[in-house]
Amino acid sequence: MLLRISAKSVLLGAVSAVALMSAAQAADVVQEQAAPGFNWSGVYVGFGLGAGANVHKLSSDFVPVSLNGIGGEGVYGQVTAGYDYMVSQRFLLGGLIDAHVGTIKTSLDAGGLNADIKETYGFDVGVRAGYLLTPTTLGYVLGGYAWQKYKLDTNAGFGFDWDQGGYFVGAGVETAINSNWTLKGEYRYTRFSTNDSLLSDAGLPVPDGTLNLDTSRHTFEVAASYRFNANDGGGASFETPSYNWTGFYVGGGLGAGAVVHQIEIPPLAGAKFNGLGGEGVFGEASIGFDQDMGSWVVGGLVDARLSGIKSKLELGGFLGVDSISLNTDYGFDVLGRIGMKVNEATLAYALAGYSWQHFKLDAPAPLDVDWGSNGFSVGAGLETALSDKMTVGIEYRYSQFEKEDFSDALPIPSGLAMATPSFHTVRIDAKYKFN
Repeated sequence: MLLRISAKSVLLGAVSAVALMSAAQAADVVQEQAAPGFNWSGVYVGFGLGAGANVHKLSSDFVPVSLNGIGGEGVYGQVTAGYDYMVSQRFLLGGLIDAHVGTIKTSLDAGGLNADIKETYGFDVGVRAGYLLTPTTLGYVLGGYAWQKYKLDTNAGFGFDWDQGGYFVGAGVETAINSNWTLKGEYRYTRFSTNDSLLSDAGLPVPDGTLNLDTSRHTFEVAASYRFNANDGGGASFETPSYNWTGFYVGGGLGAGAVVHQIEIPPLAGAKFNGLGGEGVFGEASIGFDQDMGSWVVGGLVDARLSGIKSKLELGGFLGVDSISLNTDYGFDVLGRIGMKVNEATLAYALAGYSWQHFKLDAPAPLDVDWGSNGFSVGAGLETALSDKMTVGIEYRYSQFEKEDFSDALPIPSGLAMATPSFHTVRIDAKYKFN
């Protein structure tokens, strides 16, 4: 079955290419200008592009039924301003504020009715704490307050908007690419407070709590930042690890993300719903080989994962059923990657290749079906050396799998119900190189 190549995967590839080209333009000055002495203290401004997905959990105070959830996906652009201060030679504290606009949305197309729930714009205010892995590469965690504007658009003359506040937490890797510019990859998990008045705020004559909305979001951003006094001296001056990227390695990591299933039911006026959402965490193990080509590194890897990413419908014992869940329990990838050394010990890279995923619908018979699906993944990441054998990194992947026709597993006519899943996942991993 042919795979549907989405605009999101193409845009993510472009984001990866932009990051690598930015690094390439700085390659001639990296060794001299991003040497020990890079000053992380001071004001910075930045811009970036990202991708991700959200999951809306629907519940009610009046019936014991909930769905986690309704999913949306898309891309966004962001601008940031911040200030960092080195409290010691390797530890950093800072604050930031950013604003974003994007296209992360859920869409429904059925019988002439079109409806979208879209994240339009928002901002975050937060703090971060970092640790210098090398004098020119920072690993950090961050968190703070998040605010987001949502809008429901339809072609039926009905629509409204609302906003939600909440919190975000995340982690990232940021590295110097020349005397003032840095490149970072950053993951954020955002959780918004419960909105129990969505329907009444829209003008419907129902009490608060009739429909409760809980929204969470998983995003990854590739961004460049300009630091105004990074070359003023006074930066860290400890030893940078000497690392040769050529060799076999094993690795392991932990990650989180979201899945969005596009549901198609052609008999219902050709209905398409993008989509049914789920979220969770996963663990991953990998083996691979890289070849150091000088300024460039090329390689390949195979990984396997166990996943807790799932969608869940709670029924509260209705018809003797407590819950139904769609699980993405395990899978593997065969990928190639190409990267540019952005400084002595850090690699910015893009990757792509084949993916396979197992899905299981945990439901009463005969709905308790499972299947495997072929697909592809594209992504980007940053990886930095801690020693001559060990690296750590952060990586984003967009994965899409073949359309599943449920007539293959259920006694229904072909084409009655189909699903096409896509994933947005981020992992933080560590690798050990043997030679």
